Amino acid sequence: MDFSLSKLETNLATRRIPCSPRQHSSVSKKRAAVAAVLRFDSPPVSISGAPEVLLMTRSHRSNDRWAGQVCLPGGHEARGDRDLVSTATRETREELGIDLTSSARLIGRLGGVRAIARRRVRPLRITPFIFVQTAPIVIDLGEEAADSFWLPLDRAAAGELDSEYEYQVGPVPVKFPCWRYEGHVVWGLTYRMLRELLRVVEK
Repeated sequence: MDFSLSKLETNLATRRIPCSPRQHSSVSKKRAAVAAVLRFDSPPVSISGAPEVLLMTRSHRSNDRWAGQVCLPGGHEARGDRDLVSTATRETREELGIDLTSSARLIGRLGGVRAIARRRVRPLRITPFIFVQTAPIVIDLGEEAADSFWLPLDRAAAGELDSEYEYQVGPVPVKFPCWRYEGHVVWGLTYRMLRELLRVVEK
């Protein structure tokens, strides 16, 4: 699989995904954004030239439906945000202390996905934006992040990290596909978003 930056940029450029204007009035149209930050030159460099993607583990907080889960940095759109790119940039700075405006470059976006929590679809659409690291990144965890790590996308694409995650709501346990990497479990919405990113690379 060709994981080169040029291939990724070309394939993302062909995706014409409409982006509706900012809205705050309707609860049914709540929006959020996340940042998939890729780095291509981290040691050791993979043979395939594939990037790693930056992920975080959410802190355990009582008001967070996704507490303790692995995710891409991001969050809800705020009234002061110019657009959803601004949302992803602001949230990444708040959660991981990273200023994407000076350390990364935006190369595209994926289609929005509906949020799911405790097996229920929520009135929230999350849009992933793809960034490429352009300068050294120093991570400074905020209160919403308990940990961060870089996931190698070539190993995920090759199936090396494939596993199942059992999640229980009520009396019935349900198994979901996931990736397991160095003690971390990537599943749910984050898994779906990164799978979509891999499909873009595969084209």
